[in-house]
Amino acid sequence: MTEALLYYLIVINVVTFLVYGIDKWKAKKGSWHISEATLLILAAIGGSIGALLGMKIWHHKTMHKKFKYGLPLILLGQIALIYFICNFSHRSYV
Repeated sequence: MTEALLYYLIVINVVTFLVYGIDKWKAKKGSWHISEATLLILAAIGGSIGALLGMKIWHHKTMHKKFKYGLPLILLGQIALIYFICNFSHRSYV
C-alpha cells in the first residue's frame, strides 16, 4: 500500500505543479483562469508540495492568504496523515 501511495503522491504533485504553471501562463495572457477552488482541491488531494513549488517557481498566488497560509497547513495535515497511514495501518485494533 505504501508503494502505491508514493506513486500517487508523485503523480498528483507533478500534475498540480504543472496546473499552477498553466494557470500562471493563462493569467499572463489575460485568458480564462483555472479556478482557485480547483487549485486548492489539487493541493488537498495530495498535491500540496507541487502547489507550493508551483507558487515559488511560477510566482503564482503568492499574495493570496488562502494559498500563502493554507497550503502549508494542508501540507502539515498531509504529513500527519501519511505518518499515521505508514505507522499504524498495519496494526490490529481488535
